[in-house]
Amino acid sequence: MDQHEMELLEKHMPSNPELKTLWDEHILYEKQLEKLTSKSFRTPSEEQTLRQLKKQKLDGKTRLMELLGELKKQEKNQ
Repeated sequence: MDQHEMELLEKHMPSNPELKTLWDEHILYEKQLEKLTSKSFRTPSEEQTLRQLKKQKLDGKTRLMELLGELKKQEKNQ
């Protein structure tokens, strides 16, 4: 995420609950992924959790980037 996108995120999170939720989830998934990936050995259950977290994080980031794209368009039109 570039600097402009981070600025848009900070500017619009207070007034956009979906944006805030997506960002909070992104941070949460990142922390959970770091915890799992730092383990030298993972159980099959942890591997499944890791795959699921990666998918959830990607889905959330995709939606987050869509919203930020819409906000960029709105800025250009002003």
